[in-house]
Amino acid sequence: MLVVISPAKRLDWSVRDVAMTTPVFLDDANRLAKTARNLTLGNLKSLMDLSDDLAKLNRDRFREFEEAPAPDELRPAALAFAGDTYQGLEAETLDEDEMRWAQDHLRILSGLYGLLRPLDGIQEYRLEMGSRLKTRRGGNLYDYWRNQIAKELKREAHDLGTDTLINCASQEYFGAVPPKALGLRVVTPAFMEDKGDGKGPKIISFFAKKARGAMARFIIQKRLTDAEGIPDFDLGGYAYREDLSEADKPVFVRPYDAA
Repeated sequence: MLVVISPAKRLDWSVRDVAMTTPVFLDDANRLAKTARNLTLGNLKSLMDLSDDLAKLNRDRFREFEEAPAPDELRPAALAFAGDTYQGLEAETLDEDEMRWAQDHLRILSGLYGLLRPLDGIQEYRLEMGSRLKTRRGGNLYDYWRNQIAKELKREAHDLGTDTLINCASQEYFGAVPPKALGLRVVTPAFMEDKGDGKGPKIISFFAKKARGAMARFIIQKRLTDAEGIPDFDLGGYAYREDLSEADKPVFVRPYDAA
């Protein structure tokens, strides 16, 4: 079973002493970085709706992006991001065996790198999958990646001997994985909060992002190899709700005051 999650906008670039691997689409990342490097400050600002300071920061990152960086310029992907999903994943607390299992089963979708393993070495960047970055392949990153990511996920699933992918990524990022090219069973968990106000449970983005990371952690620590163990997820006070769930769309709910 493969698990996919999204990257985060915030980075944790503290030093990590971990052996790193090479991203499968590194050549594509270098091409995209080169394209982004040629954008003006105004282009970058509008491309990702950034403030002046963030636009300058990301302009500098792309200017400094190297095709063959020194090891100390890289960080392992699962430890480099610091957003809501990664607070749930808590990758820095996984032990060596858990991280080794994650390296084989967990994948991070990326606008720049396409697809990353937890220990793939990456440079600092920000390039969201929904960005309208124009390349020779089209007007946005969905056009650029087309079926590449989906086909690689299918190949890796075949190598693992599985036909199932657990989608813990956002809609923006999973939109880069065309179902027809993927050809796998996709299970997409949903996480909801119940305020007890009679209006029923609702998805609250901040908590749902963190819960998706926690689901990935649960799968890693339980070494799940099929989707039948997904309903047992109980981290953070969530519980499986069969009455709200559909085929391949399990729903988990917790009381809002447990958040």
